Amino acid sequence: MRRWQDQEGGQERANYGLFLVELCDLLEVPHPDPASATTENNGYVFERVVREVTRDGSSSLKRIDLYKKDCFVLEAKQSRLSGEKQVSGGLQSSGIESTPRGRRASANRSWDVLMMNARAQAENYVRLLPTSDEPPPFVLVCDVGHAIEVYANFRRDGKAYDQFPDRRSFRIYLEELRDETVRARLKAIWTDPLSLDPTRHAAKVTREIATRIAKVSKALEEQGHPTEEVAMFLMRTLFTMFAEDVELLPKDSFKDLLADCTEKPEIFPGMMQDLWKAMDEGGFTATIREKVKRFNGEFFKNRRAMPLAREEIGELAAAARYDWKDVEPAIFGTFLEQALDPYDRRKLGAHYTPRAYVERLVIATVIDPLRSEWDAARSTADRQKAEGKADAAIRTVQAFHDRLCDTKVLDPACGTGNFLYVSLELMKKLEGEVLEALANLGGQEGLALESHTVDPHQFLGLEVNPRAAAIAELVLWIGHLQWHFKNRGAAPSEPILKAFHNIENRDAVLLWDGYPLPQVKDGVDTYPNARRPKWPDADYIVGNPPFVGGKDIRARMGSAYAEALWKAHSHMNDSADFVMYWWDRSADILLKPKSRLKRFGYVTTNSISQVFQRRVMEPYLNAKKPLSLTMAIADHPWTKVTRDSAAVRIAMTVAQAGKHDGRLMEVTAEEGVETDSPVILFEEKIGRINADLTVGVDLASVIPMRSNEGLSSRGMSLHGSGFIVKPEDAEHLGLGRSPGLERHIRLYRNGRDLTDRPRGVMVIDLFGLTAEDVRVRYPAVYQHVLTTVKPERDVNNRATYRDNWWIFGEPRRDLRPALVELPRYIATVETAKHRIFQFLDASILPDNKLVAIGLSDGYWLGVLSSRFHVPWAMRTGGWLGVGNDSVYVKSRCFDPFPFPDASDTQKSAIGAVAEELDAHRKRVLSEHPHLTLTGLYNVLERLKAGAKPDDLDAKERRIFDDGLVLILKELHDKLDLAVAEAYGWPVDLAEEEVLARLVVLNKERAKEEKRGLVRWLRPDYQIPRFGSDKEKAEQLEADLGEAILEAVSGQKPAFPADERDQTPAVLHQLIAAEGGVDALTIALSFRQGRKCLPAVNAVLSSLVRMGLVSTREGKSFSWRSVA
Repeated sequence: MRRWQDQEGGQERANYGLFLVELCDLLEVPHPDPASATTENNGYVFERVVREVTRDGSSSLKRIDLYKKDCFVLEAKQSRLSGEKQVSGGLQSSGIESTPRGRRASANRSWDVLMMNARAQAENYVRLLPTSDEPPPFVLVCDVGHAIEVYANFRRDGKAYDQFPDRRSFRIYLEELRDETVRARLKAIWTDPLSLDPTRHAAKVTREIATRIAKVSKALEEQGHPTEEVAMFLMRTLFTMFAEDVELLPKDSFKDLLADCTEKPEIFPGMMQDLWKAMDEGGFTATIREKVKRFNGEFFKNRRAMPLAREEIGELAAAARYDWKDVEPAIFGTFLEQALDPYDRRKLGAHYTPRAYVERLVIATVIDPLRSEWDAARSTADRQKAEGKADAAIRTVQAFHDRLCDTKVLDPACGTGNFLYVSLELMKKLEGEVLEALANLGGQEGLALESHTVDPHQFLGLEVNPRAAAIAELVLWIGHLQWHFKNRGAAPSEPILKAFHNIENRDAVLLWDGYPLPQVKDGVDTYPNARRPKWPDADYIVGNPPFVGGKDIRARMGSAYAEALWKAHSHMNDSADFVMYWWDRSADILLKPKSRLKRFGYVTTNSISQVFQRRVMEPYLNAKKPLSLTMAIADHPWTKVTRDSAAVRIAMTVAQAGKHDGRLMEVTAEEGVETDSPVILFEEKIGRINADLTVGVDLASVIPMRSNEGLSSRGMSLHGSGFIVKPEDAEHLGLGRSPGLERHIRLYRNGRDLTDRPRGVMVIDLFGLTAEDVRVRYPAVYQHVLTTVKPERDVNNRATYRDNWWIFGEPRRDLRPALVELPRYIATVETAKHRIFQFLDASILPDNKLVAIGLSDGYWLGVLSSRFHVPWAMRTGGWLGVGNDSVYVKSRCFDPFPFPDASDTQKSAIGAVAEELDAHRKRVLSEHPHLTLTGLYNVLERLKAGAKPDDLDAKERRIFDDGLVLILKELHDKLDLAVAEAYGWPVDLAEEEVLARLVVLNKERAKEEKRGLVRWLRPDYQIPRFGSDKEKAEQLEADLGEAILEAVSGQKPAFPADERDQTPAVLHQLIAAEGGVDALTIALSFRQGRKCLPAVNAVLSSLVRMGLVSTREGKSFSWRSVA
């Protein structure tokens, strides 16, 4: 140290290598390696080369002074050297003596522009590293022979690095290397940098303390104490532990109190209440025989302490022995989540959000725009200082600090305050940089710290759970106090806590007259004058609203609440997820004229990119004055570390007013998602982010086409497990003995039956029968359903389910006609790892986890199974579940899909390959019981990814051999080629190009349909139901001959008003048809069309009963012939 402190003069490039080598010796770490010719081998070298590409495509080489992969980027400079030209603007203030090299500088020394620029340069080098190198957790800025500044980012996202470990200690002067603790910290940066991540230690403490506190909580609840009172008592106790460890209470005073109470448990309540009285009011307390600071803040107004047994007091004493100075304030959220009743968890959809995920969203929503402002402010100050305007530079920095202290952040579903706490901490870190700059400029930083600083009053929350709301406010204060002690080293002025009332205990999306209690009328809850509540004004909104699916809102929140919610937000679609009500409200506020709000960001389930959620976003993204998504992650893993944590995937979106490009982040690797410290790596795309959270082809803009209408639907939704029976049970109920029962007990398949192995079950389908019909014709079936289904239906919220208890909850009335005349139909599993289409026999009834498509020709199966439809379905559909499986949403995947305008020859070729593909899969599955469709396609995907048969493990190789997977691959390749020819496109088009062409084709077809040209997929079925009058006439001509054409060409006859004339009119149409015809076709032959359909049906029923007309299952009717 003397060697470098005494040095004067010299050149940075000549000295920095020698200095760092000697530093390595001091730290007892290896020297950097010799640099090799190939960059990827240079993991620990001087002068590591990185390439910077400019906007015009040209590139230049940059050099990192010292780089250690997965550890740090170091940028070296040398300043304040005798005989050297001073850094521009770096002259010392008049009258201030120079500080000796290697010694701590005065708080009034000049702003060191050199070091700030070096930090910015180092952070830029991090962004230039190749994708094979993760962003290192540390950036080091070395003033050779004088100081090392340490900045950390344990998120590993390559963005802003913060002073580490805090503002007081981030700059290590040369003389401080005498301190063993400082040397150990630097050595860890070289050897095990992630060990310095404070959240890792905090998470361990969190879990261990939580285990002890949970025991106390459980004991109190078993004694009959209300859960809310228990939670508040424990929070006061935990804060007292924290206050002791930061010496707001005398050292070890609370530990000693607990030790005394362990010996005499009966004194515990009185001792605690006396201590908390003193903490509330300030003053002497005999409990610890000391004067206590005044805490106030209303937290200790309620001082009730609950009696505890010796064992429970012992658990508190053990918890108090942990070092609470380093505890993560989010620990309180964990405690509260574990205390929540399971019913409350299900109702509110509450989840614990890992800190790493919170930071990711807070940085994108709050910190990034603030840092952009700060970059502009410090750049301005730098210029002003260089021009000799030191006072102006100080005013510029002070003005930004003023704005920072006035910035409001709102979390309108704040829970226990995780997002607000992290926002506070990151804004305090930014404030530390600002105050450091102000001190370097000679500004009066110290005058403002108590009266004008970032503090909890700026962080606003709305929370419906009163316990969580109270804890959120306390969490903010603990975080604030932690920061104060780390960076100031002294206690704040009294009162320690202030009653800002910044966390409001109320519903964020619904307000009504008489809130918070519903009004009861006729024994039913009502919410009169339901409306949207006003939110506090804020600059940024960020949070994690409850995860409740749109279809679950009624069940989770209650029917009356759901109806009031939909009434208050009448512009929302009823199928939108609960979180989208927060998203919609934030977007509305953001786009209001003169809105204070700058950005908002939310964590949601990844269904946000699906149709019902996109309908919420699209009007705002496409408005005349729109908002833009500045950051989005369409699919992100969730933690598994908390009890009962949800096994879901999430999405993140950040929005800003105006037209802006955004960063779309796609997860490329996931590590430690089952731990408290998950590491997620991303690939970024820059561009306009679409409503479906993609960049590039806007698949969200496609529209459903009439040509595909009415052919696709989810299968049956039973709402009664008693409908499912085994074949032997079906025989017992009369199958094979009771005439006609075979039409009502049918084979049944769900998603797992197709992807795995069929269960071999059947289902009782009584659609089309009245309860009386079932009782009279099939009494055994009636009694079975009466005993196994009706009890479940009787408690269902929906009246239609209760009243029609003998039929499926959702019998799919629209799907049944599309399947009735077909020998088979196409099915795909709604949520599946692989998007596979196959034929099912018409005798099989599909479950609601299947999507059925009413097409039976191999051509349609071939197109759907090709590389032209499968990627389309993957992108337009959704994603769901632990395995992140794709979801086939018929309204987005099938209805808008433009099939090729194929010739008969092309259709025949595609159909032949598809038939062979379907037969091949069914054959190998039948011959080998261990095979499944999922298994076959797992191996197929491995082969497509480049694996060779010899690369497969034993299980995969068995599937490969028995499943003849090379034949499966060959058939898919042939299918892709045949479908490509039908489209007239190259078979090897890139996926993005395929999607782009399909989007264009969708829009062309939509224009055609507006002109009246509809390329119906199944015209004989679709035109009578969905076609224009002209199309129906043409279809009737093709299907029914000249007699019908004469009846419908020109002026159609009117359907008679007199019932006596209606029967002859219908008979005339039947006779003219010379074959079977349905009721709708007859009705459409009259001017009134569908309006006369009920009367036509009545006439036909009468004619059937009279024996004048024959019918086939009541659908097709013929004059005096068997249909």
